[in-house]
Amino acid sequence: MGKTLNTPAVEDFFKAILTLENTEECYKFFEDVCTVNEVLSISQRFAVARMLKENHTYLEVAQETGASTATISRVNRSLNYGNDSYDMVLKRMK
Repeated sequence: MGKTLNTPAVEDFFKAILTLENTEECYKFFEDVCTVNEVLSISQRFAVARMLKENHTYLEVAQETGASTATISRVNRSLNYGNDSYDMVLKRMK
């Protein structure tokens, strides 16, 4: 059986994130909680999702973001078969 995100520790972590009030607080919090590479990796996936939603090709996405085709494919799979969270967040950001 696979791992689950639904744990008390993850619940507390998400609640902590929801208390952040602005991008400055996000920078401070995530610099303390994550490595620079972890934050860059997550933000790269988000950039990939945005570009794929804008109908960019894999080649364009790879060139713009530096993401591997494996990462682009993983994000595309989430866009097509995931929980629609990228769509939700991207719509809210408009």
